[in-house]
Amino acid sequence: MDLNTFISQFANMFDETDSSEFTADCSYQDLDEWSSITAMSIIALVKTEFGKSISAREIRSCHTIEELYNHVISM
Repeated sequence: MDLNTFISQFANMFDETDSSEFTADCSYQDLDEWSSITAMSIIALVKTEFGKSISAREIRSCHTIEELYNHVISM
């Protein structure tokens, strides 16, 4: 999966946030809609699409979608 596809799938986890806000440098934890439930959805996305397990702590340690993507790819 490339970065743009990851961003698109990441954006699908949000119902109320405009899709134009989701870019590689989006600071996703600052979004009003960000929650622990969204983080759980991201954990499931990573498991399903990459076959890798990521923790909530690892998600919190990343600041942008691109950082998160790069972290997952490097796992």
